[in-house]
Amino acid sequence: MMRQVKFVCREMDCGNPVAESRGPLAEYGRRGVRLSSCSGDESSIRQCDITEGRGVCNGEYYHHVNCSESVRLVDGAGLCSGRVEVKSNQSWASVCEADFDRQDAEVVCGELGCGAPAALQGGLYGEGEGQTWDKEFQCKGKESLLLDCDTSDRENNTCLPGNAVGLTCSEPDDVRLVGGGSRCAGGVERYDQGEWRTVGAEDWDQEDVAAVVCRQLGCGSTVSVLPGNTTRGFGVSCYGSESSLRKCSKIYDLLPGLTVICSESVRLVDGAGLCSGRVEVKSNQSWASVCEADFDRQDAEVVCGVLGCGAPAALQGGLYGEGEGQTWDKEFQCKGKESLLLDCDTSDRENNTCLPGNAVGLTCSGKKPFVTQSTLFLTWSEEYERQYRCVLVRK
Repeated sequence: MMRQVKFVCREMDCGNPVAESRGPLAEYGRRGVRLSSCSGDESSIRQCDITEGRGVCNGEYYHHVNCSESVRLVDGAGLCSGRVEVKSNQSWASVCEADFDRQDAEVVCGELGCGAPAALQGGLYGEGEGQTWDKEFQCKGKESLLLDCDTSDRENNTCLPGNAVGLTCSEPDDVRLVGGGSRCAGGVERYDQGEWRTVGAEDWDQEDVAAVVCRQLGCGSTVSVLPGNTTRGFGVSCYGSESSLRKCSKIYDLLPGLTVICSESVRLVDGAGLCSGRVEVKSNQSWASVCEADFDRQDAEVVCGVLGCGAPAALQGGLYGEGEGQTWDKEFQCKGKESLLLDCDTSDRENNTCLPGNAVGLTCSGKKPFVTQSTLFLTWSEEYERQYRCVLVRK
């Protein structure tokens, strides 16, 4: 829901959304506005679908939004990345790279409710069209607001083109899996309003929510989604492509919790679903693509088995593009019966290079049907499902 409410902070000229929550019950018969189909990229509330009038919010709740007010990240891929801009004399000013260091970045990421700084670079998210901030920040890294930091006059009053500082923060560390024996398996919980709370999802939404959880935790792909404990928690609704749960829609109805098991050390990315994509292996806390020459059908059988995706159907270099990071530097020698890919023997690669177009792509035959008491909903068209999700957002 955080992404959908971006337009509120933007229209009020109050920076980025920091938090959103459910307010009190709307007064019966009061004139109100109900919104739907908001992407968050709108410049005004009027660009959303609106139903307004007396009584339209009967039985529903006010929606509270907290905005950052004096700092924002713009032109990035989400709420936690973009060009740093500071509010100055009722207008927004970009910040020069020379005036902004990692301690300053820690304050901005914290103020916006994001995780630690991951990348800091001039020109990373383009140049601002307005003025440039004329001070140098001198944060200690513990301040709660950027404008609480000390500043000093800039030695050089110019900021050359390409030096407007861009910042990428990591996703907030606000999701965990508990009771499953590892950080990549267990019941889903999210830190919300000062406490860890159970996360629930409707039956037809559980696989999409699980995919987002595994991605946010850096735990590979979803292996299984199981009924959670009897505790009911606040619900979320995801499309499955989000980078974190905070970008999913929040549903305030209490829903059954869910238990997620992630693959942890192997994943398929940029494919059409959970059972196809470029093979990537976790190495030293980062993901590495695998060269086609180092991966055969028996290795593929293990990966498809780990992911619960049946037998290999297609195996080809470049099938799902090239990875942006490193390449795995070993050759797998699986026998096909191992329960985990990293249980397989490996050997040093004869040639330590992997030519472009050779990152191995894998398509498995498919996943067992996700059967639940609401299997009927799986026959809905994608467009109808999208409309239904909008109804959930309105609640």
